[in-house]
Amino acid sequence: MSEKTGLALPRIALAQFNPLVGDVQGNTARIVELVARARGEMAADVVLFPELAVTGYPPEDLLLRRSLVRRVDEALRQVAAAAEGITVILGYPEMREAGCFNAAGVFRDGRLLASYHKQCLPNYQVFDERRYFEAGTAPCTFEVGGVLAAVNICEDVWQPGPATQAAAAGARILFNLNASPFHAGK
Repeated sequence: MSEKTGLALPRIALAQFNPLVGDVQGNTARIVELVARARGEMAADVVLFPELAVTGYPPEDLLLRRSLVRRVDEALRQVAAAAEGITVILGYPEMREAGCFNAAGVFRDGRLLASYHKQCLPNYQVFDERRYFEAGTAPCTFEVGGVLAAVNICEDVWQPGPATQAAAAGARILFNLNASPFHAGK
């Protein structure tokens, strides 16, 4: 119970790992392993993974390959199956008729509960997200441990719009997925 808010906060595990860009199968195996560890060893209610954890960040031109959709779909089935008794929040590219979205999925008890599409797509320095992704427009809320929560992705937390939308939707906790391109010494 938080003294400030009076909320019974969920136990949260952060799965910080370095996904290899393009290694969907290897990244998924690591995700499933970390979900089991968070649930078992850490007794977590929620485990939070990086932005685009399934494909690695940034996937860039891999997103243009049709075969990637099939591999990501299979990875998400494995994640859903592993999400028994724990809420798993992780990033992946989501293909829809409207385009490709930098998405965060909320999985629990064998299914996808909700998904969120990143709204603030960076396009400066090493970031070229507008080339590959469409921007989302709506908040994503879900319940965890009796508390309404929301999720957003990386740069969304730096801008007032997405967090304000989540709060207006009733969220009391905001989970934010982040990732950055690798470089030596980071």
